[in-house]
Amino acid sequence: MQIPSKKILISTLLIALFSTAMLPVLAQQQVPSVDDAKAPSLAFYQGKPFYEAIRKFQQEDSIRMPASKSILLIGSSSFTYWKDVATYFPGYRIVNRGFGGSSLPDLIRYQDYIIYPYDPKQILIYCGENDFAAADTVTVTTVVNRFKQLFWDIRVRLPRVPISYISMKPSPSRAALLPKFKEANQQIKAFLATQKGTTYIDVYQAMLQSDGRPIGEIFTSDSLHMNPKGYLIWQKQIRYHLKKTN
Repeated sequence: MQIPSKKILISTLLIALFSTAMLPVLAQQQVPSVDDAKAPSLAFYQGKPFYEAIRKFQQEDSIRMPASKSILLIGSSSFTYWKDVATYFPGYRIVNRGFGGSSLPDLIRYQDYIIYPYDPKQILIYCGENDFAAADTVTVTTVVNRFKQLFWDIRVRLPRVPISYISMKPSPSRAALLPKFKEANQQIKAFLATQKGTTYIDVYQAMLQSDGRPIGEIFTSDSLHMNPKGYLIWQKQIRYHLKKTN
C-alpha cells in the first residue's frame, strides 16, 4: 500500500480546516433568516378578490400613514361601513382596514398589507359571516380553523399584541345560518380562552330581543348591515376591551 506523502497530508488537512471554517458562512448564505422574509408585491394578487380595495388602502397610506400603536380593525363590511368609528371611542386612535364582502381567507391572503405595516397596539377582528354565506358546504369546523390560522399567523409576527374577536352578529337576512354562527362563536370563544392576550367580545346576545330574535330596528333595510343604533350596541360591548393608546 502506497503511503501518502507529507505534502498531500498537509494539503488535505488545510482543505478540511478551510471547509469547516466556511460552514457557518455557507449556512448563513443558504438559509435566510425569518427577518429577511418580505411580502410579495401587491401586484402579485392582481385579479384576486379585493385587490382594488387593498390597493386603495396603500394609496391612502402613501398620502398619510396612520400613526403606529393604534387599535387596528380588520374584517368585513360591518367594519367597512363603520366610517365614524373613531367618534364612538374618543381618546383612542383607530385604524379601520375592514373591506366589505371579505371572508377569513381574504384576511389571511392580505395580512401583509392590512396588519403588519401599522404596527398596531391591539387588533380587533370581525369576520366569518361571509365565509358561511359563500356556500352551504362551509362547515363550522372550516371557519373555526380559518380563524385559528389567521390567529397563529398574527401571533408569530406580533406575539405580544392583544387580539380581540367580535362575535358574528345575528343578521336577520341570514337567519338560516344563525345556528352555524352561534356554534362557531362558541368554539372561537373557547379557543381564545386558552390563549394569552386575547378577548372574545360578544355582540350576538346583545343584539337579540327578549324572545331570542334579532332586534330589527338596529339593522338597515337589507337586514344585514347596521344603522347607528346597532353600532351603539357594539360600542357598549367593545369599549371595555380596548387598550389605551399613547
